[in-house]
Amino acid sequence: MNLSSKNKISPEFSMASMTDLIFLLLVFFMLTSSFVTPSGLPVSLPSSQASNIEVQKVSVTITKDLQYFVNEKSVSKAMLEAELRSKLGGANGSVVLHIDKAVPWEHGVYVAGLAAKLEAKVVVATVPK
Repeated sequence: MNLSSKNKISPEFSMASMTDLIFLLLVFFMLTSSFVTPSGLPVSLPSSQASNIEVQKVSVTITKDLQYFVNEKSVSKAMLEAELRSKLGGANGSVVLHIDKAVPWEHGVYVAGLAAKLEAKVVVATVPK
């Protein structure tokens, strides 16, 4: 008497659903990583209790050597206002200040004054504590 089953269970594992899951995770991480736009210049930012993420249109960086950069492009202090005007394009945008903590704040106030003159919102970049 033969009692063996006619339905054989296949020991193979289908990877199709696993690759779909990996693809969805890859897309998710690629999309969420583009929301953060860090400054590419090496400055030591001051720390603060509260820190908000601001979508930056124009980034002004002042290094401890008192070099000015607008969106990672080196600019002299005399040409800073003209560069900000061209980057803002007349629209009310925001200017994010990335100022090294060793730089005296008179330089930051100077840039903030230029941005206020151009009717732009000024945001200071900090590192949360």
